[in-house]
Amino acid sequence: MSDPETTPATVSDQETTLLPPSQMEAPPQPNTSPNPSTTKASSISFSIWPPTQRTRDAVINRLIETLSTPSVLSKRYGTLSSDEASAAACQIEDEAFAAAGASTDEDGVEILQAYSKEISKRMLDTVKARAPPSTAVDNGGVSDITAEDGVASAVSDS
Repeated sequence: MSDPETTPATVSDQETTLLPPSQMEAPPQPNTSPNPSTTKASSISFSIWPPTQRTRDAVINRLIETLSTPSVLSKRYGTLSSDEASAAACQIEDEAFAAAGASTDEDGVEILQAYSKEISKRMLDTVKARAPPSTAVDNGGVSDITAEDGVASAVSDS
C-alpha cells in the first residue's frame, strides 16, 4: 500500500546524521570591502566631557526649577523668586563647570562626577546663604538664631 520510496523516513532523536564538510553551510565571512555606513559609524566618537551646551542648559533649567518651586530643599531653606533662581542657577553652573574643567588629570567620567558634586555643593551654599537666619543654623537644636533679635538663644528640651 505504501511505497517505501515515497514515504519520508522519520529520524528519531537518537539518530543523527553528520553531513560532510562540503555539504555544510559555510559561516558568514567578514566583509572586506569598505562599507560607507560602517566606516562612518566607526569614526563617530563619544565624549562625556565637556557636556554640550544643550546639556548645560538642561542643568540650568533643572536648577531654576529646584530653587524656585516647593521641594524638600525649599521646606528647609525657602524658595527663590524666578529671577533670583535664574541668576543663581547660571552662576552655580558656570562656577561648577569651571571648577570641574580645571581638573585635567581625570577622565571624562571623573570630571563629570566632580561637576555634579560642585553643582550640588554650590546649590546648597546658595540656599543656605539666602535662607532666613533661623533656618541657616543647623547644629542639632542646641541653639537658634532668631530674626527678631539676631542673637543666639539656648534651646532646652527640659
